[in-house]
Amino acid sequence: MRRRVRVPAERAIIDAHMARSRNANHHLDDIDRAIVEALQSDGRLPYTRLGQAVGLSEAAVRQRVQRLIDAEVMQVVAVTNPLSIGYKRMALIGVRCEGDTSAIAAALEAWDEIEYLVITAGSFDIMCEVVVADDANLLELTNRLRTLTGVRSTETFVYLDLVKQTYAWGAH
Repeated sequence: MRRRVRVPAERAIIDAHMARSRNANHHLDDIDRAIVEALQSDGRLPYTRLGQAVGLSEAAVRQRVQRLIDAEVMQVVAVTNPLSIGYKRMALIGVRCEGDTSAIAAALEAWDEIEYLVITAGSFDIMCEVVVADDANLLELTNRLRTLTGVRSTETFVYLDLVKQTYAWGAH
């Protein structure tokens, strides 16, 4: 079962999927942006109220929301604070690779403990955010990660406190 663990609860998350080239050129007009921003404020906003807020009928706004979801421009999901539901450890792991980073990322994408995964430029080739039950699980995960073919080294940044995490950047 795939879990989403983020802060704050019941917020709309806009997931741009920038790594997926088929969505890199998706054009958002002003109404799409208004829909995204309204759902970020309240992901449970009824289509009737959402339509009123952006100047469309309920049916038209429902179609737009579905188009944005189908195009993987956005997701509307409930999120939780992992520390408030029993998870004891969150961390960001930087991964240095040899060879094809996309193959390593594809393998990591299937791991349930990884909540956020990006291929990057800079001193790390891949960055992944993990949420685990405790330090023993973090150790097991990092040991497993280091055994993957093509992984040269890792560096783990353990979260001591989750100070700010928002999804309100809008659809700029």
